[in-house]
Amino acid sequence: MKFATINHQGKNQPVLIQDEQAWLIQELIPAFTGDLPQLISDFDQLKGQLTPKGQGLPVDELEFVAPLQRLPRNIICVGKNYHAHAREFSESGFDSSATSSEHSPDFPIMFTKAVNTIIGPNATIPAHEQATQQIDYEAELAVVIGKAGRAISKEQAMDHVFGYTIVNDITARDLQKKHKQWFLGKSLDGFCPMGPIVVTADEVDHQDLRIQCWVNDELRQDANTKDLIFDIPTLIETLSAGIELLPGDIIATGTPEGVGIGFNPPKFLRSGDEVKVSIQGIGTLVNRIA
Repeated sequence: MKFATINHQGKNQPVLIQDEQAWLIQELIPAFTGDLPQLISDFDQLKGQLTPKGQGLPVDELEFVAPLQRLPRNIICVGKNYHAHAREFSESGFDSSATSSEHSPDFPIMFTKAVNTIIGPNATIPAHEQATQQIDYEAELAVVIGKAGRAISKEQAMDHVFGYTIVNDITARDLQKKHKQWFLGKSLDGFCPMGPIVVTADEVDHQDLRIQCWVNDELRQDANTKDLIFDIPTLIETLSAGIELLPGDIIATGTPEGVGIGFNPPKFLRSGDEVKVSIQGIGTLVNRIA
C-alpha cells in the first residue's frame, strides 16, 4: 500500500494511493479522524477497511505535504553508513568526529534531527544565510516504524517496520564542523524535506533499492541500499537495545557517496538550486533552496 498526506480543502489529511488516484482515509473509514502517524499506530485494526471505493482524487492534481509530521520524537539518523561516503566525509576535512585513519565506523553512528526540520515535497528549503554558508544535501532511505518494541533482535526487526519514505538530510556543513556534534548543523528549520509518500514494507525490497540525487539535473548520488554498512535489522537492534521504538518513529539510514563536500572544491547548495531525490519503488522528492 501507498499512503501520503495532502492539503485538501485547507486541511492536511492522510490518503491511500493506488493507480494514480487517492482516497481520503476518512472517507474510507468515517470513524477515523487522525493523521498518518495515527493510522500507522492503528494499522492492524484498520487495514481491512482500506479498500478504495468509487472514483478517487487524481494524484497529479494533489498538493502533497510531508507524510509524517506529528512524530513521537526527533528523527533518528545514521551517519557514515555507506563505505564510499564514509571515506569521502572523513577525507573532506569536515568530519571533526573522526580520527585521521578512520573511514568506515565499527558501530552505527547515531544522532537526531529535530522535528522542526520537516517540510514536504516542493516546499522551499530556507537558506538561513545568517547562520550558514555551506548547505549540503544527503539523499536517504527512511524507515517508518509501525510496531513498538524494545530489545528487538535482528531476526525480529522487520516485523516492526511499517514502511519507507524518502528524506533529504540537509546539512549546514560549517555548523557541523564548528560545533563538533552534528545536531545543530542538521536541525535548522526546514532542513528535512520528506515524502512524497510512505510505501508499506511489503511493496519494496529494502535490501536492493537504487537511490539517486540530482542538483539542477546534474546526477550527484547514485547508489544502492545493498551497499549499506549497517543494514536495517542491525540499526533496529542497536537502537532498541535500550530505547523503546514507537509507531511513527523514523530512522534515516544514511546517505551514499556524492554529497557536496565530496567534491574538490566542495559543491554547496545556492539560492534557487533544485534538489531531486529518487528511490526505486518509492518515488521522487523535489525541493529548492530559497
